[in-house]
Amino acid sequence: MSVRQPERRGDQGATFPTRHSLILGGSVLGIGMALLLRYALGWSGFRADAPLVGVLVFGGVPQLIALGAKLLRREIGSDVLAGISILTSAVLGEYLAGALVVLMVSTGAVIERFAVARASGALQALARREPTAAHRRRADQIEDTPLEEVRVGDELIVFPHECCPVDGRVIEGSGSMDESYLTGEPFKMRKSPGSDVISGAVNGETGLTIRATRVAADSRFAKIMKVMRDTEEKRPRIRRLADRLGAIYAPLALLVAAIASFASGSAVRFLAVLVVATPCPLLIAIPVAVVGAITLAAERSIIIRDPAVLEQIDSVRTIIFDKTGTLTLGIPKLTDQVVLSGQDRAETLRLVASLEQYSKHPLAGALLAAAKEEGLALEPAMEMAEPPGEGLRGRVANHEIVVTGRNALERRDPSITTPLPSVGPGLECLVLVDGQLRGLYRFQDAPRSDSRTFVQHLGPKHRFDRVLLVSGDRAPEVEYLARQVGITEIFAGRKPEDKVAIVSEETKRARTLFLGDGINDAPALQAATVGVAFGRGSDVTAEAAGAVILDGSLRRVDELFHLSRRMRRLALESAVGGMVLSAVGMALAAGGLLPPVLGALAQEGIDVLAILNALRIIIPPRTLSDF
Repeated sequence: MSVRQPERRGDQGATFPTRHSLILGGSVLGIGMALLLRYALGWSGFRADAPLVGVLVFGGVPQLIALGAKLLRREIGSDVLAGISILTSAVLGEYLAGALVVLMVSTGAVIERFAVARASGALQALARREPTAAHRRRADQIEDTPLEEVRVGDELIVFPHECCPVDGRVIEGSGSMDESYLTGEPFKMRKSPGSDVISGAVNGETGLTIRATRVAADSRFAKIMKVMRDTEEKRPRIRRLADRLGAIYAPLALLVAAIASFASGSAVRFLAVLVVATPCPLLIAIPVAVVGAITLAAERSIIIRDPAVLEQIDSVRTIIFDKTGTLTLGIPKLTDQVVLSGQDRAETLRLVASLEQYSKHPLAGALLAAAKEEGLALEPAMEMAEPPGEGLRGRVANHEIVVTGRNALERRDPSITTPLPSVGPGLECLVLVDGQLRGLYRFQDAPRSDSRTFVQHLGPKHRFDRVLLVSGDRAPEVEYLARQVGITEIFAGRKPEDKVAIVSEETKRARTLFLGDGINDAPALQAATVGVAFGRGSDVTAEAAGAVILDGSLRRVDELFHLSRRMRRLALESAVGGMVLSAVGMALAAGGLLPPVLGALAQEGIDVLAILNALRIIIPPRTLSDF
């Protein structure tokens, strides 16, 4: 039967003008009409000023209402100056100056909206991938079902080249899915009955039938969208600093305006100072810089969950590394095959690799590489399952295959009496075929080629005073890696609770950054000043992490450092530079050299310069790394 494709949320709905854009358009129209009536037609008095009064009513009254609400909450910020300027201009009959203030405020708001929209391209790209319906199969019928009505256990059809609507497990069909937007892995994952699928992944050329394991609201894609949206709404401390600066700046501007008015005996002088003092750079330029940095980071596979990270990282002085997958590749190589007497080594590897091709465990890649190197022909697997902590199991060529660890094997089948090979260095896994122990594989995880360079540049380039390595692995392995990468302070054989204690203790001494996999190290990530989840095992839903590096690259971590520094520099340039220029304008206005109308025009120019400077954050530099 014919089934329509699901619509995408990013493609729906019309775009309507916002309140600020309507006020901006009305202000331009009103000011233009007033100038035309006065200078082209020669009108004077209220007839010429009527359009300006309309601007004050249409655009100024909402500003005054907002001001009144703030004053009732005893909040005095820099935007209070704009409201007082509008009210004063109306009282003094300086309608053109007041209309220009309305124009200035609305222009700033519209520019901010445009900048945020421009800076939110990554979120919009994700939203365009978000399906709103699923193809649910009931008996022999396939029906389109709104995504929110899908329940756990429902059977869904995922058509070729379509986004997977929810997290689930394949029950019919074989093919592949592109999960690179979530995992950072630049290849497609094979899927067959028993394989897990994640929402938002793009299906390949064959249709799949899946059973939903989570409702849409709990899916991985939905959580990523929630994280991205929440991130844009959060206000980091640098934004709150702008509010505190405004709380000082606004009373100061009022004081200067009052002194100028008293000294000159002119109320217009009071208005002139306030008009040029209106500090849109504080109100708009800083959040524009923050949102732009978040988006630039997302384009580089760095998800900023908490915008405060962008402020804090540049002040961190202690960095603490987890070992596996951070300073090491997290891609172990098969170094030793211990096969029990009488067993076929090649056949055992072929069966295990046939099953492992459906797994994303780090050891799977090593086994597949070894099978490929030996030219072994793999077969499809069925009934695959990978329960957490129990290993991988499935059926290959009518054999039941289990790949597990020592502790899990003892818990699974204590009756196995075959003596296990002795414990050796590195990682290992045990293999069972049809319930019989076949042997053991050992692996080594090599350090990244750039680990030493990265560690060595942290002090000179980023002012880190201490570098620590904390791991649950055995001391000889941790010490060996530490020597290779140049770390002298190590903690080996530590449990997750030990890592938390170490991070907490270090955080009492100085600001800390913990770099881990974002899953097992969640408590340590949360205990640090800044927690960064890292590598292919990272999940953006790791609530403890302030930032997530999706593609597992140390260069991305370095880019995060530089993004933080660049964002702070541009935000402060825009805010402080705008305030300095406004202060110069206030001095001129206080001395009678800048009347209200010219002051409003001057402040409009200052605002545009500050916002444009903040917008530089969205222009990708040639490089964001220095190692």
